[in-house]
Amino acid sequence: MDLLDWLRLLFGFQNDNARNQREHLVLHLANSQMRLDPPPTLADALDAGVLRRFRRKLLHNYSAWCSFLGLKSNVLLSRRRDPTDLRRELLYVALYLLVWGEAGNLRFTPECLCYIYHFMAKELNYVIDEHIDPDTGRPYMPTVSGELGFLKSVIMPIYNTIKVEVDSSRNGKAPHSAWRNYDDINEYFWSRRCLKRLGWPLSFECNFFGTTPKEKRVGKTGFVEQRSFWNVYKSFDRLWVMLILFLQAAVIVSWEGTTYPWQALERRDVQVKMLTLFITWSVLRLLQSVLDAGTQYSLVTRETTWLGVRMALKSMVAITWTVLFSVFYGLIWLEKGSSTIWSDDANQRIYTFLKTALVFLIPELLSLVLFVVPWLRNIIEGSDWSIVYLLTWWFHTRIFVGRGVRQALIDNIKYTVFWVLVLASKFSFSYFVQIKPLVAPTKALLNLRGIHYKWHEFFSNTNRIAVALLWFPVVLVYFMDLQIWYSIFSAFYGATIGLFSHLGEIRNVAQLRLRFQFFASAMQFNLMPEEKQLSQQATLLKKLREAIHRLKLRYGLGQPFKKLESNQVDATRFALIWNEIIITFREEDIISDRELELLKLPPNCWNIRVIRWPCTLLCNELLLALSQAKELENESDRSLWLKICKNEYGRCAVIEAYDSIKYFVLTPYYDEEVMYSKEALRKENEDGITTLFYLQKIYEDEWKNFMERMRREGLKDEDDIWTTEKVRDLRLWVSHRGQTLSRTVRGMMYYYRALKMLAFLDLANEMDVKQGSEHIVSHGSTNQNSSLNGLPSDRHVNLRPADSSVSMLFKGHEYGSALMKFSYVVACQMYGRHKADKNPRADEILYLMQNNEALRVAYVDEVSLGSEGTEYYSVLVKYDQQLQTEVEIYRIRLPGPLKLGEGKPENQNHAIIFTRGDAVQTIDMNQDNYFEEAIKMRNLLEEFNIHYGVKRPTILGVRENIFTGSVSSLAWFMSAQETSFVTLGQRVLANPLKVRMHYGHPDVFDRFWFLGRGGVSKASRVINISEDIFAGFNCTLRGGNVTHHEYIQVGKGRDVGLNQISMFEAKVSSGNGEQVLSRDVYRLGHRLDFFRMLSVFYTTIGFYFNSMVIVLMVYAFLWGRLYMALSGIEDEAINNASNNKALGAVLNQQFAIQVGIFTALPMVVENTLELGFLPAVWDFLTMQLQLASLFYTFSLGTRTHFFGRTILHGGAKYRATGRGFVVAHKSFAENYRLYARSHFVKGIELGVILIVYASHSPLAKNTFVYIAMTISSWFLVVSWIMSPFVFNPSGFDWLKTVYDFEDFMNWIWYPGGPFKKAEYSWETWWNEEQDHLKTTGIWGKLLEIILDLRFFFFQYGIVYQLSIAGGNTSIAVYLLSWIVMVVIVGLYIIIAYAQDKYATKEHIYYRLVQLLVIVVTVLVVVLLLQFAHLKFIDLLSSLLAFVPTGWGMILIAQVLRPFLQTTKVWETVVSLARLYDLLFGVIVMAPVAILSWLPGFQSMQTRILFNEAFSRGLQISRIVSGKKSV
Repeated sequence: MDLLDWLRLLFGFQNDNARNQREHLVLHLANSQMRLDPPPTLADALDAGVLRRFRRKLLHNYSAWCSFLGLKSNVLLSRRRDPTDLRRELLYVALYLLVWGEAGNLRFTPECLCYIYHFMAKELNYVIDEHIDPDTGRPYMPTVSGELGFLKSVIMPIYNTIKVEVDSSRNGKAPHSAWRNYDDINEYFWSRRCLKRLGWPLSFECNFFGTTPKEKRVGKTGFVEQRSFWNVYKSFDRLWVMLILFLQAAVIVSWEGTTYPWQALERRDVQVKMLTLFITWSVLRLLQSVLDAGTQYSLVTRETTWLGVRMALKSMVAITWTVLFSVFYGLIWLEKGSSTIWSDDANQRIYTFLKTALVFLIPELLSLVLFVVPWLRNIIEGSDWSIVYLLTWWFHTRIFVGRGVRQALIDNIKYTVFWVLVLASKFSFSYFVQIKPLVAPTKALLNLRGIHYKWHEFFSNTNRIAVALLWFPVVLVYFMDLQIWYSIFSAFYGATIGLFSHLGEIRNVAQLRLRFQFFASAMQFNLMPEEKQLSQQATLLKKLREAIHRLKLRYGLGQPFKKLESNQVDATRFALIWNEIIITFREEDIISDRELELLKLPPNCWNIRVIRWPCTLLCNELLLALSQAKELENESDRSLWLKICKNEYGRCAVIEAYDSIKYFVLTPYYDEEVMYSKEALRKENEDGITTLFYLQKIYEDEWKNFMERMRREGLKDEDDIWTTEKVRDLRLWVSHRGQTLSRTVRGMMYYYRALKMLAFLDLANEMDVKQGSEHIVSHGSTNQNSSLNGLPSDRHVNLRPADSSVSMLFKGHEYGSALMKFSYVVACQMYGRHKADKNPRADEILYLMQNNEALRVAYVDEVSLGSEGTEYYSVLVKYDQQLQTEVEIYRIRLPGPLKLGEGKPENQNHAIIFTRGDAVQTIDMNQDNYFEEAIKMRNLLEEFNIHYGVKRPTILGVRENIFTGSVSSLAWFMSAQETSFVTLGQRVLANPLKVRMHYGHPDVFDRFWFLGRGGVSKASRVINISEDIFAGFNCTLRGGNVTHHEYIQVGKGRDVGLNQISMFEAKVSSGNGEQVLSRDVYRLGHRLDFFRMLSVFYTTIGFYFNSMVIVLMVYAFLWGRLYMALSGIEDEAINNASNNKALGAVLNQQFAIQVGIFTALPMVVENTLELGFLPAVWDFLTMQLQLASLFYTFSLGTRTHFFGRTILHGGAKYRATGRGFVVAHKSFAENYRLYARSHFVKGIELGVILIVYASHSPLAKNTFVYIAMTISSWFLVVSWIMSPFVFNPSGFDWLKTVYDFEDFMNWIWYPGGPFKKAEYSWETWWNEEQDHLKTTGIWGKLLEIILDLRFFFFQYGIVYQLSIAGGNTSIAVYLLSWIVMVVIVGLYIIIAYAQDKYATKEHIYYRLVQLLVIVVTVLVVVLLLQFAHLKFIDLLSSLLAFVPTGWGMILIAQVLRPFLQTTKVWETVVSLARLYDLLFGVIVMAPVAILSWLPGFQSMQTRILFNEAFSRGLQISRIVSGKKSV
């Protein structure tokens, strides 16, 4: 019995848990001891230092928790290194691992585990120290023991509490404030009340547990997530205070009309007016205190009384400051009176005000001091002294996270300088371009008198509404454009960092040839271990010279480096690695057999001294050297050699396990494609195109290479591939070009292959390398020279790349070494169910395990016990190569069903107990890897040992290579956008901003750091739907450090169809909407210093918030212009010369909107860095010609819709995007269902505004002015309506358009029902579109109604413009217009009633009713035309007035559905809504039908959509038209 078995029996842990953690602990300690330098004297004895460092790291969070609560740690070790302490220390470590390994879902609650561990360690001490139990008089025994004792007595009660809370959430639809999530459960253990209430053993009478009635149960803890847009202000109040105060100051100064602001500030009147900033500031503090109290009041209980006291006091103090400043400010002007000069008494009152303001600023001054000295703030926040808590009580709640998160002074200076430059540019631009130009027009508008209004004006004595509408879009731009300035500065700063990081230096073959001679020495220095490396610190001058030299090389201005001879062994090592990389290219069918021979390094059998070159890089240099020798045959050998050596390539042509950190890769998998089946490859879409045919055309060269490989392996005829064993190779070839699990597994297993090769090279001596090279040559291709000379392929049919692989040289230890350092677990949650259901995916996963010995599969096994319920187990399996079958390694029982929160993080969490090593790389299902990148993984892992700032990294960020960009133009746009984000964007976030989080799944985590801090993701239902980034938030708040490294990259697939991309954007936008509500974002906004807070905002939720503000600004501008035109103010203003400035200012603001193009700047700059300036510009222009702006504008609408809806109403959910190949045409009905509410209706609304404005604005007479003012708005309308068809294969095919319209009409009129799916029934879809209104709160419904009221404005503004109104501006005109609305709805009800009653059996009566309605309607219209001055144009204008009103009524009725659904009115609402969707569908379909009818437009659209493929000479038209034959 070992120590873990003893602990298992003592505390009732599961046997497999003990076995799992035994392997875990032993492997880690062994790997750590292997890395000791110098090695320990006793190789078989555990080094005490290794265990001590591991214990400190593993239990660091527990020690911090004890200190935070003022508890004495129960890890009792003497300061004198007693030999017996080694065993005790080992027991403490093993106990924590056992608790963690069996905690199940509780691993998301790290401080809860600290609580459990605290008491179990205490009991362990009692047992070790042989305490006597006072109750029994016998040796002390733990309170938890027996079979499954720990699981049933400790884990299950808390798990069941979480489950009860999740069940009450109604699948996440209940308000977050109504139930406790993982964070609430965890934060209960941040106060000492848990010690009093829960006790040990756990007191199940405590109101913490779910067995307590809900009204008596503990409620939300630490934070209450309330759904409101005010969260954006509440979390980042310092940002908004800055923006609001500067806006106020700028208006005060610019109102004086001076040329420069400092001229105005010299005036004492202006100086005094600037004091109003303190009044505003105090009001904003009051607002913040009210928001805090209004959203967090439910946290106040009898146990948290002081929290309520502080909330009340903060509001009272804010009110006091507001009153105090207001009174003192009023006294200043009262003292001055009407005098033109400032008396001494007045000045004295100014001084009194300033003294008061100084007291007000004391907290800000203290904060500034602590910002300048960040280490002091870290010490203060990190200390757990009571006096510190008392002194900081007023400023923030004492919480366990968010303490000591300040950065080093140098880092502070870097990101401070960055933001000072950004803010200086933004505020200068805002003052001179946005605010100052509007002052004069504003004064002119306010001075307008005697305006002839065209409607009934309720406030006719003032133009303040017009002024507000003039300023509103400008203010929105002012609040938003800091995002643009951030994009500009981050683009150029990121490019500078990339430049000095030597990115993009090798862009072409010429650059490759220039540097190839140094690859061997670079490989030896960077990849191979040395006994000792002495790195000489480079001087600043040396770095400058190197940077200049590299710039010369980048642009072809420099000369090659000096000639260097290569060490023969180094050259041979490099040749082995290079050739192994080239072999993987051939295995992936990227290159052909001939290209393989051209790219491989020639064998070194002649003891040459220089780098050997691939034949493809020599470029006939050998033939040129021979010709020179022939021409100069009479000269001396030395003269000839000097001539040849003038060309470095010619000279070379003539001459010719490093102990790494153990790491782990984890991939969550649910039910996606493992590999494509034979049937899936042959299945045709509606155009008769199969997936295989599509890929054969997209990857034409790679298909030829694949077939060449198959013929080499024995395939006689291409058609035989379907009937031989080669069909699996075919399935793999296709699967490796999609986003499948098999592609991901193949890529990740390159780590294993690379480690085996490096393990050989690390230990190989010179003789091994030399003889190995000769051995490979002897087993190489049969006739390389003949293949190079262009002989037919059948002459080297026996060529096998594997024969020339370095694996031939392995001695056997490489496999064990690699397995010691690497393993790969795929969390196939459904694998057990797949096996039970005989699902083909189970066989495919088994095949992957069979062919990848380092692969393990973790899944959840559900064991039914009949009436006793179901037991759930985390199971780890592998394929045993000796037994030739799948074997079970571990089976650990779970406390209950796996999924309580979000599925993906829960899947990761159950499998993470099977991971090993110091690091874990999280890889998603749509990722890939490359052998040449896998070689560099050891280097990346060494970054954990380097300080970046004051701390070592806890997350290593990794660059991504988007591999889906070549499929179509749309995929290219998405790829370009993503590439910019994962390269330049991440680079700037890590340096200088120090706010890089975790955005995806190639990052590498410090496993043991995260093991005790909640894991690699968060899983609370809905709020953590973007689970990845919350790992970054958690890391930052807990004092971690995230870096970014670009010398290594991982492949990443992205969605390639518009519908897939839109669903992805919707998921991410909804996730950001939930982040706005989260406690993590609130704490980041308040706990980070001011400039890092700015960085967090503008790189997370701020980007989505400002995207929404851009759209709102367009709305504000258009509605403002519509108000000006319909009211008559625009007529008066345009006739006044001074007010032409108002128009000019508005135009300037509208053009300022267009600077949004700078958001594409990072993409252009990154392409310039990596590809060169001209290629980057060409790519940008090509993208514009392929309508990239249309796509990005459409994506803007997607982000705005889902971000805004989520904050307002909720409804965030995981959206599966499919990740398949997109070649099929999407029907109009499907596009309508996806985009009707997010894009089409909004686009139609803006289009109606523009039409009405053009009809009634005097500016519309000037075509240039109208176009200049509205072109960007029209572009937005076109992009929102037309993009789904522009980027839809065969989107403008006439026959498909006709069929689509028929399908749409069938869908509209198909009857609904509870069992009808949305894709078949309009009514079902319509009901689902209102789901967010069922879960929203009262404030959400109220705001929705207020927003819907805007549609009534059309009727109010237009009816006064009709000829029948006769210029009458009485309110009676508008009220009478409602009679028309009532008549229209009444006529519709009559027809609908007649249809229901007579249409089926007495059809003649139904036709009669229709005839009567038509006759009466025509008669009334004729009478009005004849006798009431009604004009025919008025009928068209009336449509623009009454149709929006009807839509507004329907939207309000949807909000009031709970009250209307049981009445007869609801049937009318549903019927009218169906007609409106029919109308919207016809409006959207009309331009599509026109463009489909025009000849040549379909070909143009195909060229735009598949231009990338056309440039490679592929016949894409055959794909989209279904014509397989040539």
